[in-house]
Amino acid sequence: MTVTLADVAARARVSPATVSRVLNGNYPVAATTRDRVLQAVDELDYVLNGPASSLAAATSDLVGVLVNDIADPFFGIMAGAAQSAIGETGSGRGGGEKLAVVCNTGGSATRELTYLTLLQRQRAAAVILMGGSLEDPEHLAATTVKLTKLAEAGTRVVLCGRPPAPGDTPTAALAFDNRTGARLLTEHLLGLGHRRVGYAAGPVDRTTTRHRLEGHREALAAAGVPEGPTVHGAYDRRAGYDATAELLARDPGLTAVVAANDTVALGVCAALRERGLSVPGDVSVAGFDDLPFSIDAVPSLTTVRLPLYETGVRAGRLAMGTETPSGDGPETVPAELVVRGSTGAPRG
Repeated sequence: MTVTLADVAARARVSPATVSRVLNGNYPVAATTRDRVLQAVDELDYVLNGPASSLAAATSDLVGVLVNDIADPFFGIMAGAAQSAIGETGSGRGGGEKLAVVCNTGGSATRELTYLTLLQRQRAAAVILMGGSLEDPEHLAATTVKLTKLAEAGTRVVLCGRPPAPGDTPTAALAFDNRTGARLLTEHLLGLGHRRVGYAAGPVDRTTTRHRLEGHREALAAAGVPEGPTVHGAYDRRAGYDATAELLARDPGLTAVVAANDTVALGVCAALRERGLSVPGDVSVAGFDDLPFSIDAVPSLTTVRLPLYETGVRAGRLAMGTETPSGDGPETVPAELVVRGSTGAPRG
């Protein structure tokens, strides 16, 4: 059943005119009243009616791009590429470009849902969700409800580097093959002769973390090699630096460390150097993503290349409808092993 302005007014115990003033922001309203109205809007999942031209479907010029951390090059590269592709269309009302707005969630489940609600109210033309999702059943269920409502209103929903959750029916989904990439990386280390491999993993509650760790473990199991210590942390340099101390404390004989991503790998390398250990002479280090700085690190990082820019461009075009999905389900984006100077055979 469609929720009306009158329903919101009744829930907030104010007049419909007051609700309209709060939502349109065109008249001063007491802070307590405003908070009560906004709470009612959230509880009822009310969507403000737009101009007559927007009533049938989401036809606004707004495109939302949700990222976990815009300061992380992983997200910055994809978001920038998507924005460029969105700008190619020039198909806004009156012939102008779409307005692509990057929404930085900071990894917060609450903020992600808030942004989706705001984009729903604004009748966004498209929404792109980038990166792995939080593995919390309650949050996934709430996200699915939001995405379904967006799609029903005519918004194109594109997942970029994010696997669909059960019940999700996005317009298109581009999912990175993190498992295969991680397996290839660990197989590379095993092929060099490493048998004591530590893992500086990402946050424990993220799909990307789980998939990469699963690929790593698959390679170890297939080779009959016992799993080394694993330490979880953020996807940043400090986490890699801190994880290294714990990894070495749990196994001082480690000959290799696999990092959650290239930024974490830099932290691992710094911590090893502070301990007088050389890379790769004493300990080999490998990253993931092949971020731009990886080739310029000293030594250059062995890593797994994900086509971030190309995938971001495709996500933008899929969001604009200038490119069609390649199939009915999610499309797997392949990962490629890139061997550089940070890995070598262990010392005898």
